[in-house]
Amino acid sequence: MFGPFLGLLIPGAVGAIAYVSLQISDASWSGSVGLIGGYFAAPTLLAVGAPFADRNVYPIAAAAAAVMWLFVGILAARRSTRHPMAAWGDFWRHYLWMLAGIWIGVSVALAVATVRIGSGIVDWQ
Repeated sequence: MFGPFLGLLIPGAVGAIAYVSLQISDASWSGSVGLIGGYFAAPTLLAVGAPFADRNVYPIAAAAAAVMWLFVGILAARRSTRHPMAAWGDFWRHYLWMLAGIWIGVSVALAVATVRIGSGIVDWQ
């Protein structure tokens, strides 16, 4: 019952950390944490071209990411309940494999964008 909504738990926490880091400081580290955390929380931001795109499409990308993470939670719940003796460990195992796959994809996209665009995406200094 709660399994699908648990799919929002980890990305929501990462997104909250990213948002708070952007709000508490103007230092370069907060921009890096905010951008990378935002991408991990809402991978659909990559599809709309953040941070270079129009800021009006960010809420749409965030809503699409919430739907995506909810779907990942539903899929993990369905896969974990295939066996009659399903446990929460089964849910988290399936969920974390999907989460890792999505986050590896985001990492590859960020690496490609950094090489393609240069160091203008993330300022590490």
